[in-house]
Amino acid sequence: MFEQLLLLLSPIWPELFILSMICLIMLLDLFLLESNKWISYLLAQLALIGAACLSWHQLKMAPETWLNDQFTLDPLSIGLSLAMYLVVFLSFIYARNYTVEHKIMRGEFHVLALMSLLGGMVMVASNSLLTLYLGLELLSLPLYAMIAMRKEAAKGSEAAIKYFVMGAMASGMLLYGMSLLYGMSGSLSLDMIAAKIGPALAQNSTLLVGLILMIVAVSIKLSAVPFHMWAPDAYEGAPTSVTSLLGTLPKLAVLGLVFRLIVTSLPSLSAHWQPVWLVLGVLSLFIGNVLAIVQKNIKRMLAFSTISHIGFVLIALSLNNPDANAAALFYMLTYALMTVGGFGVVMLASRQGEDADNIEDYTGLNDRNPWLAFMMMLLLLSMAGIPPLVGFDSKFYILKTLVSEQHYILASYAMLMSMVGAYYYIRIIKVMYFDKPLFVVPIEISADSLIAISLNGLAMIGLGFLPAFLLAFCQAVF
Repeated sequence: MFEQLLLLLSPIWPELFILSMICLIMLLDLFLLESNKWISYLLAQLALIGAACLSWHQLKMAPETWLNDQFTLDPLSIGLSLAMYLVVFLSFIYARNYTVEHKIMRGEFHVLALMSLLGGMVMVASNSLLTLYLGLELLSLPLYAMIAMRKEAAKGSEAAIKYFVMGAMASGMLLYGMSLLYGMSGSLSLDMIAAKIGPALAQNSTLLVGLILMIVAVSIKLSAVPFHMWAPDAYEGAPTSVTSLLGTLPKLAVLGLVFRLIVTSLPSLSAHWQPVWLVLGVLSLFIGNVLAIVQKNIKRMLAFSTISHIGFVLIALSLNNPDANAAALFYMLTYALMTVGGFGVVMLASRQGEDADNIEDYTGLNDRNPWLAFMMMLLLLSMAGIPPLVGFDSKFYILKTLVSEQHYILASYAMLMSMVGAYYYIRIIKVMYFDKPLFVVPIEISADSLIAISLNGLAMIGLGFLPAFLLAFCQAVF
């Protein structure tokens, strides 16, 4: 009996393990003295390692739906889950000293982050409209609270309210769109929806309204133009430890939702959603890169940078073929690794409760900590798409797909926007290496943070030279 129960729950072992660790950390944190709060951090990291081991073990299992078709276990769900473990793991390392110096409640920080991660895991493994929506809410609600964790910061409360309002709008639109989809198909199962929504219903007005609502909801979560207005304020107002999660975790999870809900379940409506992704992608590339140029706050700059990166992903999704989908997934995975490293440097450069939010705070960073400046340079150049770093590979594969589909003008436009984006990344490098600060205060980094940022930065080179295994995985997914 016990073995049968274990087999029945095998597809959700990682989720159950994370949930159990959340309960343990939440209970234990009540009895920990302030001097022992590091135990919460350690347990949170052990939770991520344990879940990663369980997910890695699941790679041996054949793709299949479980629990009355509510969950699906396949390379897409496992790969995105592993990526989410990694970005949360790195964020926790970078935030360890940051949360102490900025007096952020560490137990609550780790619990809420793990709850948000659990929501993302449910989303990417969902095979039902019900579990997709529940996963989205579990992903979003902890982030609303985390943005406002610094009660004394007015910008934090303002950012939390803006993100909450936009998130509530997105949730409402997604739920309404899903209800129309359910009404037309008569099923909550994504597999049944794909089977019942055929070409004969491609022009159905009810379906098209539902599709539009779902696309708007997804665009808000991805911060695609013109639904991006919340992102710069939320990134700036949130503690950097939260911004690191905000810029990576929801993006990975929502991409999984796009593949599950729109690309796989509604192929018969592709003639309608493909041009929408294209328009949103083109606008996001332009607005994101142009507005990033004028930013003086590095977190706002990275927010607009995120918008431009999402533009690349949406353009790839608009092609709707296996190679383009694999390129979009590859881009999102590498983007998450670059972004968590970038915000990691911002956290490590912050000292004594003061954030290093402004670009001028990085003046002469090479004199203060040469290795940290070098890691930041690698991350920024990778975001800019400079070879031989992995950011170049991610852009190259999307451009290659565009050219193979004979979208020459679109490929040229994307290349032009990449050149525009390179300017604001290189501007920070110039500030770090060629501008001299009035006072040189060395930046000391703990051993675990030094190892993490070193591996994070050097991975830009390693994956740049050897992207084949990650790209092969992305291609195998589709």
